[in-house]
Amino acid sequence: MSKPGAVMLSEITEIPRMLDEISSAMATNQSAKDLFKSHDFTNVVILARGTSDNAAHYLKYLLETQMGIPVGLASPSAATMYPTKFHYEKTLLIAISQSGQSTDLLSFAQAAKDGGAYLLSITNAPESPLAKLSNLHLPIYAGPELAVPATKSYVGQLMASYLLVMMWSNQKVDIDSIIKAARENSDDSDKYVEFAKNIEIDKPIYVLGRGFSYPNAKEFALKLQETSLIPVQGMSSSDFLHGPIASLNTAAQVVFIASQHLPENSFGEAPGRVRAITGRVFWIGNPRQAMDKDLVLKTAPSSSELTSSICDAITFQKVTHYLATSNGLDPDSPEGLSKVTITQ
Repeated sequence: MSKPGAVMLSEITEIPRMLDEISSAMATNQSAKDLFKSHDFTNVVILARGTSDNAAHYLKYLLETQMGIPVGLASPSAATMYPTKFHYEKTLLIAISQSGQSTDLLSFAQAAKDGGAYLLSITNAPESPLAKLSNLHLPIYAGPELAVPATKSYVGQLMASYLLVMMWSNQKVDIDSIIKAARENSDDSDKYVEFAKNIEIDKPIYVLGRGFSYPNAKEFALKLQETSLIPVQGMSSSDFLHGPIASLNTAAQVVFIASQHLPENSFGEAPGRVRAITGRVFWIGNPRQAMDKDLVLKTAPSSSELTSSICDAITFQKVTHYLATSNGLDPDSPEGLSKVTITQ
């Protein structure tokens, strides 16, 4: 019998290979490259659940900041709970899913197509119902993902999103630097174990991000919930200051996700206000606002904030793994979860 978490750890090590395959496939995908040239899209709606929804937030930031177009996040229950007729002419619907099987996503996608939407899907399952329903499907080449917590599929969704928007906005990409940083972050290192040892799962945990690090903050919180079986809040540091900070106490632990090239002072007064309440402040990335008593886990350098966010995900996935296993838990098969979640 393999050690607890062995599958999850093995799948994380596959990420650099997957990123290379995604980039090679995207480079020759003319249909994807020409999508905006061949269609008169006026807006984009992104459809996703769970981990894929966190990747959707990353794609939303990309489309808004790099292309300046209106982007919305779909509410799947609008199609499953209510008799809604969609008017989606000139709308690009991007559906992101690991399995491509969830009933609510399929219902919404079909309703949107019936209302005139063009459906582009990003999945790890080319033969899935969602892939077959799509006008255009992009696989992420993660291969079988056996551990329940999504690791390589999430990073693959980020990479596919990044390459799509860079193509659509006619920007160059530095694939080599992305894969180099991914390899460095996925290498086994004592620094992940040491960082994880300082986090106590019996005390409150908050994960905060800003800008392109916000989706990773949400995803890290989700991974901690799934693998250490504890409640964790993941949110924007700005939203945190608008109310949730009132729940902070001296025992609480706050993790800031600060990707390299994040604009200076992005977190504003949040770190100072957190330190005034608790001294347990952690940083993942390359923070500019860290102070001497904060615990920092640096990540591999990359060429931009956009690409750093892709590679930083590997780092917090490894922290997630070591935190669970050091507390006697098996992140490969968390109690109460299954690999494919069917929602309606």
